Amino acid sequence: MPILTYREALNRAMTEEMEKDPNIFLMGEEVGHYEGAYKVSQGMLAKFGERRVIDTPISENGFAGVGIGAAMVGLRPIIEFMTWNFSLVAIDQIINSAAKMNYMSAGQFPIPIVFRGAGGAGGRLAAQHSQSFESWYAHIPGLKVIAPYTPADAYGLLKTSILDNNPTIFIESEVLYGTKGEVPTGEFYIPMGKADIKREGTQLTIVSWSRALMYVLPAAEKLAKEGISVEVLDIRSIRPLDEEAILASVRKTNRALIVEEGWNVAGFGAQLAYLIQKEAFDYLDAPVERVTQEDVPMPYAANLEKASLPSEEKIILKVREMIK
Repeated sequence: MPILTYREALNRAMTEEMEKDPNIFLMGEEVGHYEGAYKVSQGMLAKFGERRVIDTPISENGFAGVGIGAAMVGLRPIIEFMTWNFSLVAIDQIINSAAKMNYMSAGQFPIPIVFRGAGGAGGRLAAQHSQSFESWYAHIPGLKVIAPYTPADAYGLLKTSILDNNPTIFIESEVLYGTKGEVPTGEFYIPMGKADIKREGTQLTIVSWSRALMYVLPAAEKLAKEGISVEVLDIRSIRPLDEEAILASVRKTNRALIVEEGWNVAGFGAQLAYLIQKEAFDYLDAPVERVTQEDVPMPYAANLEKASLPSEEKIILKVREMIK
C-alpha cells in the first residue's frame, strides 16, 4: 500500500469520487487557485476546472447556504471551511437548513453534502481558532459527525461521507495533515458507525478519536512497559456511534478512560461515560474517568497551550490511579 500524508489521502478521496460523478464539486475559501489553506485540494482546480472547484468570497454563511441549495436539487457538494471555528458563522445554515430539510420536507429533499475542514488546536492559534466542536454538531439530529485519526481512516471515511445522502460534518485535525500512513488502493470505503481497535489490551479501555490519539497511543506504549495493558479504541465516527464496540471493549477490560481534545463540560466524552455506566455498569471495576482540555479558552502562549491540552503524562497518571 502507498504511504500518503493525511492531506494527500483526503485529496485522493475527493479526486476519485469527483472523477466518477460529475455532480460532486468542491467549494470554499481558497480551495482553487491557492489549492487550499492546508493544501488539501492541491491540483484539483487544474484537473476539474472552475465549475467544480470553486473559490468563494469570505462568507461561510453564504457558501454553506449555496451548497445546501445545490444538494436539494441533486448535486453533491463538498464544502470546505478553512477552519471549523469559522463554521460558527454558518451554523444557522448547518443546523436549521442542512440537518432538518429532509425531515421537514417529508423526505422530498435529501441533503447529500459534506462540510469538511480543520478542527481543534493547531499550535499557537489562540482561543478563537483552537476549538473542538464535535459535541456541538453531534447534538443535532440529522447530522453525521466524523473525526478520523489516520490517513487511511480519513480516506475511507471521506469517500463514504461523499456518497452518503445525509449532511456530514467531517472534522480534520490541523496537526494531522502532515502525518503519514499506509492507505489502501482501489475501492476502499469505511462504513460510518464502525470503531477501530488501534491497540489490543486487557486491563483498561481508552476511548478516543482524532488528534487526542497522538497522546493516547504513546501513553499506552509507556504503560505497557510498566506492565499495564491498555486497549485503545478509536471511535472515528461520532454520530453514528459504534456503541457495541465500546461496550464490548469495556466488558473485557472492566475499566474505561475517555480522552478528548475538547472541553470537559458537555463534551462528547460525557455521552460516552453515560453509555458505559448505563450498559456496562456491572462490569466496571472503577468509575469511568475522562481526560480533556482544561476548562479555559485556549491560551496563545505555547507552554500554556500545552498545559491546557490532554497529554501523555495526564493520561498515564489517570490510568495509574484507575488500576490501583
